[in-house]
Amino acid sequence: MRRDDPGRDISANPALRRVLGRLGGPELLDLLSDGVSGGDLTTLLLEVFRRRADRLSPAEVMRRYRSDRFVAPAPTSFTALRRTEDALLSALPDAFEMLVLAPVLPLAAHSSVATVDPRKVIATVRGSEVAADPTNALALEASLRRSLALAAAPRSPALVRLAASQRVARAQHFGDTGMLAHFQIFGLVTAGRDTGNRSFEHQQLAEHLRFAAAALAAAGAQYTQVRLTCLEDASRPVIERVRGDLAALPAISVVEDPERTTGRGYYTGMCFKIYTSVEDQYLEVADGGFVDWSQLLTGNRKERLLISGFGVDRIADIHRTEAASGGAGPIV
Repeated sequence: MRRDDPGRDISANPALRRVLGRLGGPELLDLLSDGVSGGDLTTLLLEVFRRRADRLSPAEVMRRYRSDRFVAPAPTSFTALRRTEDALLSALPDAFEMLVLAPVLPLAAHSSVATVDPRKVIATVRGSEVAADPTNALALEASLRRSLALAAAPRSPALVRLAASQRVARAQHFGDTGMLAHFQIFGLVTAGRDTGNRSFEHQQLAEHLRFAAAALAAAGAQYTQVRLTCLEDASRPVIERVRGDLAALPAISVVEDPERTTGRGYYTGMCFKIYTSVEDQYLEVADGGFVDWSQLLTGNRKERLLISGFGVDRIADIHRTEAASGGAGPIV
């Protein structure tokens, strides 16, 4: 996400204004962000954090461990998470390749192609950032593979289907104490080429949603609802075709959600949210849609990319609680 007026960030950030006023003004920020090479900045920051680490005692480390929400263990049990991951994996189509993703990505991996504020991502002193969503890393790998396919055959229609389950961290602050600083996301991406008549969008969206229905049923959901949002008129026929494709699936409904506000500007064409029912309430467990990231990463406007992300902690907690209360059966 590019900023046309960096000075606006300073004026809107009292804490930043205070720090710069004490250390020399906005010129210091300009020097560190634009006047020093990436390698030199890394050298400088490594030394700064080395000195800071040398001053910290074990007691101070323990105090930080007690108070820092980013380093506390997850409240969800390992067993519940593992069973939920196994349920998701059991429903994954054979065409998808599971990857073991690195815990860090290149700097700006989350913001250069998506509308993500970099301040919500944990940057490192080595010019990288901690994973905040596996679909960003999967999109990079899928775009690399598609670039290689296009180099060999400029009109290659070869699909790239990738998936991963990854613990991620996000730096935004939530007022709700139930929201987690780090959590597990099971992500899917399908990358390919526009082959006309929106056949890519139709076929791949139907595949992702069929997976969602099967995966949530395996995780213990008694009923699943998919809410589709059309972001442009040209995508409406795809939504109608997908609703017809999924109409015969048991314990799932597909409805339209034209009032959705989140994700606009992030997704293109169409997007969706997936809910599971618990005690007459619908709770959100997944989100996805089409994005233009592969077009930006490959420089090819014919590229198409569909992403899906499932909250493993949330699915595990919902259906573990429901099973304990005598609702759904256990996670299998």
